[in-house]
Amino acid sequence: MSYAEQSVKEQQHGPNRNRWLILANVSLGTFMSTLDGSIANVALPNISAIMNAPLHQVQWVLTAYLLTICATLPIIGNLSDRWGRSRVYNYGFLVFVLGSIGCALSSSLAVLIMSRIFQAIGASCLMSNSQAIVAEIFTTQRGQALGIIGTVVSIGSLTGPGIGGVLVQHFGWGSIFWINVPIGIAAFIAGWFILPKTNTIKDKRSFDYFGSFLFAFGMTAFLYTFSHAEDWGWQSGRFWSLFIVSAATLVVFYFWERRIRFPMLDFSLYRIPAFAIGNVTATLSFISLSCTTVMMPFYMQNVLQFTPSLTGYVMIAYPLTMAIVAPLSGGLSDKIGSYALTTGGLVINAIGFALLTGLGLESSAWVIAFHLMVFGVGAGMFHSPNNASIMGSVPKAKLGTAGGLNALVRNIGMVLGISASVSLFSYRFGNLTDGSGSMLHLTADLAPQALRALHLVFWVAAAVCMVGAFLSAVRMKKKI
Repeated sequence: MSYAEQSVKEQQHGPNRNRWLILANVSLGTFMSTLDGSIANVALPNISAIMNAPLHQVQWVLTAYLLTICATLPIIGNLSDRWGRSRVYNYGFLVFVLGSIGCALSSSLAVLIMSRIFQAIGASCLMSNSQAIVAEIFTTQRGQALGIIGTVVSIGSLTGPGIGGVLVQHFGWGSIFWINVPIGIAAFIAGWFILPKTNTIKDKRSFDYFGSFLFAFGMTAFLYTFSHAEDWGWQSGRFWSLFIVSAATLVVFYFWERRIRFPMLDFSLYRIPAFAIGNVTATLSFISLSCTTVMMPFYMQNVLQFTPSLTGYVMIAYPLTMAIVAPLSGGLSDKIGSYALTTGGLVINAIGFALLTGLGLESSAWVIAFHLMVFGVGAGMFHSPNNASIMGSVPKAKLGTAGGLNALVRNIGMVLGISASVSLFSYRFGNLTDGSGSMLHLTADLAPQALRALHLVFWVAAAVCMVGAFLSAVRMKKKI
């Protein structure tokens, strides 16, 4: 059913009266699932000390969560189109709650990591269906509604360390998981009554088990390889061996999906220009913006010697600005279309990175906050209309698959952006200091060299944004 047909149907039968309540429920699920991707960061030292485990092993508390989500998003999106998006989404709350209880009660690192994997499966149920449910019930004001979801994603991702720090300090590390339990149960009960009732697919289609295995293994190996590239070395045999294995697996997966009748991942969606270009530009956007989440805290704490709390307050300028701009941009896209806004947002982000190269060794917190607000404007302008364009371009029956893929590119972009920015900084910093400098142990006399290395990262990120803006402009020119 096309967008126009859906609008006519809504005019005939009336809009879903509970759609704003549904949006609130979906926003809560989105917030919880993205928040838990970063809320455990500040708890790692406590977990390491209590469980007597080295920090590089405890790091798997974060890595396992992210990798599981990336490996399962398209699979769960496909299953949601079969079993009903609302049903899979709502039961995702229960899985997430049970995983959270397991995390909070864990007495060993192995149990904690396994519980995080279970929790991530619930988060994947929430992430893969949130945009699909919103796109289905908001046939009008779709851009505005997806703008709110985009804002929640940003706020959840960026406020995790701050909320986690308060909970860990006052209530212990288990509290960051216990807090999910009452909220998740309340959201499940509410969703049981207000979420739209979706029907399962009536034809008996076989599920692509082998394709799902290939994707899960290939994507997990691919992201694991890049997330550890800096530790292993980009030229190490370990990196290239695992990279070749992951790439070969994904190539086999592609050809397998093309030959079977009912594929797990429908590559025909990428023949829809708005869907394909929207996902590519979204990936480029998240790759570039991930540079700010890694490099800016490093710059403020290691170069400017800001306290962690001051750094956190400054970083909030980004999501707060996006919280204002994204719904406005989404609403505007409902009236004028998406493409001018997406192109303009990427150009603004490129300008923001260029402005960051003007920061020095004595920049004030207010000046830095203003610079981060530029990214809030650019990201808010881009992501809401882009999500509306992507979800509005696919058939209704495939909204779950499309939502899963859209959430997947966000996570892939973040992993690649973090890995690339850290590696690029380390490479440039090492050259400037003849190998004597370290990102983790920065001395005051090496701050100028660190700043020059940061500027290179920001210029590269600006170039990535401009590539995305060019693709978006081509989409706008062709009216796709």
